[in-house]
Amino acid sequence: MNSIDSMNPQIDRLISNIEKVIIGKREIIRLTITALIAGGHVLIEDVPGVGKTQLASALSVSCGGVFNRLQLTPDIMPSDITGFSLIDPATKELSFRQGAAFCNFLLADEINRSSPKTQSALLEVMEESQISIDGMTYDLPSPFMVLATQNPVETYGTYHLPEAQMDRFLMRLEMGYPGEDNELSILNRPETTQAKDLEKVISLDDILLMKDDSLKINCSELINRYIIAISERTRNEEGILLGVSPRGSLALQSAARAYALIQGRDYVCPDDVKYLAPFVLSHRLILSAQGRAKWGDPVTALLHLLDETAIPTR
Repeated sequence: MNSIDSMNPQIDRLISNIEKVIIGKREIIRLTITALIAGGHVLIEDVPGVGKTQLASALSVSCGGVFNRLQLTPDIMPSDITGFSLIDPATKELSFRQGAAFCNFLLADEINRSSPKTQSALLEVMEESQISIDGMTYDLPSPFMVLATQNPVETYGTYHLPEAQMDRFLMRLEMGYPGEDNELSILNRPETTQAKDLEKVISLDDILLMKDDSLKINCSELINRYIIAISERTRNEEGILLGVSPRGSLALQSAARAYALIQGRDYVCPDDVKYLAPFVLSHRLILSAQGRAKWGDPVTALLHLLDETAIPTR
């Protein structure tokens, strides 16, 4: 899938800075930034060693944000994410200790290795952007973004993510292996080039301003009808057990607005929707056995439906 290069100078600067560490993945970087501006979270499915952690760290450093990483295992508790209250020996009063979620960018590494209870705690954090403990509510920093990873190949000792949690991710991305020239550049890159050494090129306030501006991007009735037409095709297509919910339609609209802003436009065009749909909608689909035999995977099924869905004219 192709897209035109970013025309927003702030985003160009941000992408170029991250590319000092993540080589040859401009599209993935741009999509991750799109999700950030749209106020969403990203699930990155890929094998170890392709740069998932470095991407999250580089994005955080480039924005001047607070970055926390959780290596999720079955013994990680919900309190490791949310925090917990304990008695302060000095004051004899309850004192709240913040968990890993109190940051701008939370990398939940190998999310499918955590227990369902911990996954549920993370789900609440992602949905509410706040934490309630012992009758007190604590707001998380803004912006707040979860970048979760999972290895689709190794499934031993993992806990399948429930559909409800998959639906909370704005996008599902795959890093993929680098091309030959890009991998050569990685090998020739100085060992001192690390995400933690990048410069801050944009502020968190700039991100919040762009997030507000994205809400003002014009999404016409034509575009909204196109989004609905795509969603309805997934609900009525034989071979698809679970289609896209209204939350998925809203996610696609939100992502399209953010992407238009990144491209330097004040309106969403149909190509934005068609380009983003596989990243935003495919992980929300469940195929039947017939559907898996026909298409193989949800991405292929969605691409097929996109080709058959005409843009509404009125």
